[in-house]
Amino acid sequence: MDISFEEFQKLDMRIGKILEANQIPGSRNLIRLLVDFNTEKRQAVAGLLQWYKPQDLVGKKCVFILNLQKRKLMGVESQCMILAAEDDKGNVAVLQPERDIMEGSRIH
Repeated sequence: MDISFEEFQKLDMRIGKILEANQIPGSRNLIRLLVDFNTEKRQAVAGLLQWYKPQDLVGKKCVFILNLQKRKLMGVESQCMILAAEDDKGNVAVLQPERDIMEGSRIH
C-alpha cells in the first residue's frame, strides 16, 4: 500500500540519545529506555533483549518515532518507539545515524 508524501510527513521521527536502559522486571525481552531528544526526555519500551544487553544501548544515538499513540507494556508507558531492522534470519539492528548529529534532529 502506497502512502502519500503528506502522510509520511506526519511521522515525527528524530534522533534520540539513550541515557538509561534497563530490563523490565518480569519480562523476557523488554528493555525500558530513557531517551534524550534535546528539548525533552521520553521513555520507550523496546523488545530488544534478545539482541542487545541494556548497558550496550546506553550512549547510542538512534532513530525514534515520537508521535505514535502511547501504550503500556508490562505496566511501563512507552512514549516513543525506537526503529530497528530485521532480516530474514531474525537478526535485529537498531537504526543509527551514520555520523554524529545532535539529539532531537528531525528525520525527513
